[in-house]
Amino acid sequence: MIFLDAAATTPVRREVLEAMWPYLSGEFGNPSSHHTLGEAAAAALEGARGGVAKVLGCRPGEVTFTSGGTEADNLALKGIALARQAADPRLNRVVISAVEHPAVEESARYLERFHGFTVDVVPVDSAGLVTPEALAAALRPETALVSIMYANNEVGTIQPVAELAAAATARGIPFHTDAVQAAGWLPLDVKALGVDALSISGHKLGAPKGCGVLYVRGRTRVEPLVHGGGQERGRRSGTENVAGAVALATALTLAHAERPELAARVAGLREDFIATILDTVPGALLTGHRTERLPSVASFCFPGTSGESVLLELERQGVVCSSGSACAAGSDAPSPVLTALGYDAEVAQTAVRFSFTSTVTADELEQAAAAVGTAVGSVRTLGRG
Repeated sequence: MIFLDAAATTPVRREVLEAMWPYLSGEFGNPSSHHTLGEAAAAALEGARGGVAKVLGCRPGEVTFTSGGTEADNLALKGIALARQAADPRLNRVVISAVEHPAVEESARYLERFHGFTVDVVPVDSAGLVTPEALAAALRPETALVSIMYANNEVGTIQPVAELAAAATARGIPFHTDAVQAAGWLPLDVKALGVDALSISGHKLGAPKGCGVLYVRGRTRVEPLVHGGGQERGRRSGTENVAGAVALATALTLAHAERPELAARVAGLREDFIATILDTVPGALLTGHRTERLPSVASFCFPGTSGESVLLELERQGVVCSSGSACAAGSDAPSPVLTALGYDAEVAQTAVRFSFTSTVTADELEQAAAAVGTAVGSVRTLGRG
């Protein structure tokens, strides 16, 4: 099997398993317990928090552990927007882009349905980019929060987050970015990015599913979504997943150390893969920005096919990939991301996304490119028949 669906999830790294194992076995204490076993768990939790903070360039107290990227996005949007509205009822608008992950979009729509917010959606250009000018035009005196993703999970386009954040913060508006796909591939220094909140998911980095992080700038108020014992400095109640926190911190630290060399290597392989597909598959369309894209993502539309049929044929040949976001799997509707980029519904439904792990090889991608040509040709032939 050639696994090219790393944007959906990644295998757990051996180093991560070894780091978290003690907290799944002998060191199983509750970090809120005041005995030796609990204090050891609390020390591990705070060590993990410090490890994450070091990569993000923030203070440990600004790191909140969550169950994953979806919860982190929900806490950022709902928590910050509701806290700001409570302080000033006039703040009743949130701004998102047209290509956000469902965790962001649905959080915004929740605020609209149940708390009277207006959701302002910033358009993107044909490459999936939000311009600072487009964002500035969407900002209002009533805007409580802006949330624009760092890198798109379907087409890989990287947003100019530092410029976008500056446009918001110049108006005194907090800026959140969903960095779930960016983590491990792009710089995450929150001061350089200028963001007030940032979300990460562990299983995109070689940690297990079920662990995530939300960074929130120190003085930014957040209304908690989960109430109870007041863990995570009151931002997220519930007994902490110590093993998950250790796993995420380990995976993030490893990815941060490896990123400069790894990103350059994989970007080179991605470019070769893109060139091969465009040269050998008639009518193939590369989606997303040609250069401002994640090193690990190459996404295409293959007009005259069905994306799902191409996927089935590729899997039959041993290549595993996807038609887009795993969170939208099973939907018959065309990708909202691709329609936002200007693709019509018929073309959007031919999309296939290839996303690479850190260990992908040139030989694997060469085999995969050959399989794509065969699969697309077969599906088109069947369609004509």
